[in-house]
Amino acid sequence: MKPYRRRASALAVRRTLRRRGTQPKVVALGGGMGLSASLAALRRITGDLTAVVTVADDGGSSGRLREELGVLPPGDLRKALAALCGDDDWGQTWARVIQHRFQSKGEINGHAVGNLLIVALWEQLGDPVQALDLVGRLLGAQGRVLPMSAVPLELQALVRGHDPERPDDVDTVRGQATVALTPGEVQSVHLVPNDPPAVPEAVAAVLDADWVVLGPGSWFSSVIPHLLVPELLDALVETKARKVLSLNLAPQPGETEGFSPQRHLEVLGRHAPKLALDVVLADEAAVPDVSAREPLVDAAKRLGAAVELAPVARPDGSAKHDPELLAAAYDRIFRMHGRIGPWR
Repeated sequence: MKPYRRRASALAVRRTLRRRGTQPKVVALGGGMGLSASLAALRRITGDLTAVVTVADDGGSSGRLREELGVLPPGDLRKALAALCGDDDWGQTWARVIQHRFQSKGEINGHAVGNLLIVALWEQLGDPVQALDLVGRLLGAQGRVLPMSAVPLELQALVRGHDPERPDDVDTVRGQATVALTPGEVQSVHLVPNDPPAVPEAVAAVLDADWVVLGPGSWFSSVIPHLLVPELLDALVETKARKVLSLNLAPQPGETEGFSPQRHLEVLGRHAPKLALDVVLADEAAVPDVSAREPLVDAAKRLGAAVELAPVARPDGSAKHDPELLAAAYDRIFRMHGRIGPWR
């Protein structure tokens, strides 16, 4: 467990990779802003990158399109594509365009341009993977974006104290947006249907990867859902890839309020007891002393993982990851924890 204090620029990381002449094949799993942060970092250190994204969102523009058209919720897929856009004028212009939300007094209010573009291509092509690949080419995305399942999913949670007037009762809470904001204590989550089919390309990417990155992100609504898709979980257990779990910078109001870093690992382990990890990455400021680090190390060992501490938060004090610092931390982990074979 070694703190990593050097701030490496994205350019320095790329130069190091060019000198080595190799790049890892990386698959990142998650959803929302957590996955976007991970992708923004990973695209700085590898050109062989695949995002596998949750499809249980039922709020906002995504929820409206899902309800009206019966499609996959496009919002987290859109965010992942935006995160993979390059730093040149083309990439940054398109990133802004697809993230743009209309403001009006009519039905289009609140819809994101990228959501409408993705859904339009789904209807035109009839193939969600082909459509996302086409959007990626249009944007010049530095990687591929895949849904974890080709069917819309509903997230349900068992929550203790969801109703403040009945603090000891356990209720079933339905919907990702509701779970994410519950005032109660989430006990467990599951998907409906409970055995959704995984997208074959996502399974193949996990099996063929050098590294799989899980997290950061909303723990119960973006990170754990991947482990509830049977074919995807089987691939994560069977793959020869090394696996790194990136912890959040702080507990999230609602679903993980009051969680310690080690408790995040404990609930993940309960949902996927067969899954072993190699590395747990945590921001060093989140575990500042021995009393905080020892329980995290013990929890990580139970998952088969070592703990790596690094400064990965933005220097402004916000609970957001810094892309360059996170890229440097990932690059160090990929180098220090060995390879499964020659990187392509």
